[in-house]
Amino acid sequence: MKSKVVPLRWEGSRWEGHLQMLDQRRLPHSEEWLELGDVEDVARAIEDMVIRGAPAIGIAAAYGFAIGMRNYSHDPMIGVESQAANLVERLMNTRPTAVNLRWALDRCRRLTKGFSGDLRELVEVLFDEAETIFAEDRENNRRLANKGAELFGCHCRVLTHCNTGGLATGGFGTALGVVRALAHQGKLEKLWIDETRPYLQGARLNTWECLEDGIDATLITDNMAAHFMAQGKVDAVVVGTDRVAANGDVANKIGTYGLAVLCKYHDIPFYVASPVSTIDLETPSGEEIPIEERSAGEVLRAGECLIAPEGFDAAHPAFDVTPAHLVTAIITENGVVEAPYGEGLAEVVEG
Repeated sequence: MKSKVVPLRWEGSRWEGHLQMLDQRRLPHSEEWLELGDVEDVARAIEDMVIRGAPAIGIAAAYGFAIGMRNYSHDPMIGVESQAANLVERLMNTRPTAVNLRWALDRCRRLTKGFSGDLRELVEVLFDEAETIFAEDRENNRRLANKGAELFGCHCRVLTHCNTGGLATGGFGTALGVVRALAHQGKLEKLWIDETRPYLQGARLNTWECLEDGIDATLITDNMAAHFMAQGKVDAVVVGTDRVAANGDVANKIGTYGLAVLCKYHDIPFYVASPVSTIDLETPSGEEIPIEERSAGEVLRAGECLIAPEGFDAAHPAFDVTPAHLVTAIITENGVVEAPYGEGLAEVVEG
């Protein structure tokens, strides 16, 4: 069970090389790889949606941190821990909702605490850590996908929202990883893909991944979901998440909450695929999750095409919060958690 899709890769030696990142803004029409050689390049790529998806953002941030410490070797006037703090601050400010960003940077930052040895050795350790985070995510996604597939019978018809596949992770996927596992096991009859307005991650990215990996799917607009549910053509909804609060509230791409409400009305299971790294036990509930506000221009335009009067106002919360009572189960690589979520989430985080 493999996927050909990866969002980033390292090119060259650690000391002379650079991070290559697939520019997801150009998909599905062209595949362009950007070369990123300093932390500011990586930070801007995250901010500008070159890369997106909570796990992939965390991986990119880990590489950005390592690159920043590598380049620091030419600036001995700043102490190692001060440099580390500067790097964390810059990268943390890129996308506030995705908790994997903080999780990955915390792992990297701990390696610099009390450092007093050879800087080259530290940089090697940081690149090792970035590669480990990358590899762990791919393996954890596969474990999560297999556990999620166990919840489904044959001939299942699944609807998903936003892109949660290889492009959003280390190269396999969370919710779309579950779909990959279902397809591999011959259980998948139909995949419905929400277009995911306003950034169209479903229309641009899920469709591209499905074509790359040979998964039969049908694209629908977001406001068609209720129609197909009412017709009895959706057996379950599986989505990813950018943060799961300690009580089981889930922050995910805007439009997810509406799908959960529709599932409740139509008595359809609503599953959330979440790596353990996306579970935030320090945040008590969804009320405390920061919601990123993005540019109104992404609402006013579809790609380069202006679809509303020039200068008109628009709101763009990038995420919404689905309350835990609407979530049927949370699928992790360490097991499937059902309500009440508090104790179960703590157990899977502990492993």
